[in-house]
Amino acid sequence: MFRTFTRPAGRVAFALGGAAVLGLGLTATAPASAAQVSTAPAPAPASASASATQASAAPAAGPNGRYTAGQIHTFLEDFYGEHGPVDFARKYGISEHLKEKVAGSEGFDVLLCAQNEPRSIDIGEVRTAQSAGVGYATVTTHWGGDGGSTATFTAYVGLDATRPIQLQDTDCAPEA
Repeated sequence: MFRTFTRPAGRVAFALGGAAVLGLGLTATAPASAAQVSTAPAPAPASASASATQASAAPAAGPNGRYTAGQIHTFLEDFYGEHGPVDFARKYGISEHLKEKVAGSEGFDVLLCAQNEPRSIDIGEVRTAQSAGVGYATVTTHWGGDGGSTATFTAYVGLDATRPIQLQDTDCAPEA
C-alpha cells in the first residue's frame, strides 16, 4: 500500500468543509459542546478499507517540522513494494523534477534504475541531510532466477513535512 503522511488538522478542516458543501449544518438546538472538535482518539474503524486508511495516516513530522528517517523508510518500502512502484506511486509519489526525468528516459525506468522488473527490492538504512533538505537510502534490487544478482542505487526523499512526502530523485550511478 502506498502511504501518504497528512496532518490530522487537514482532515478535520476537510471534514468540516465537506459538511458545509453538502449542506449539512448544526441546528440551533444542538448543545454548544457539539460544535467543538474532539481531540479524543477516533473509534475503531468498521471496515478493512477504513482500517487501511487510518493505518496509513502517521505523524506528519518530527519535532523540527521534517519527516523522520523512520517515516522516509516506511515511505520508500511502500513506494517500491516488492517489485517496483505501482502506477499510483509513479503518478503521485514523485516530484515534478523526477516526472520530467522519467518522461525524458524512454526505455529506461529511472525510478528503478533498470529496464526490467526486479525479483525483489530491499531498502537500506535511511540517512538525513538536514542542510540539503533530503533523506536518502540505498535501494537494492535483486535479479535473476534466484535473486542472487543485485544492483544498487540511491533514492532521495524531501524532508519538508509541510509538503506531501515524495521521491525527489534517484541516483543510478554505482556506489564507489
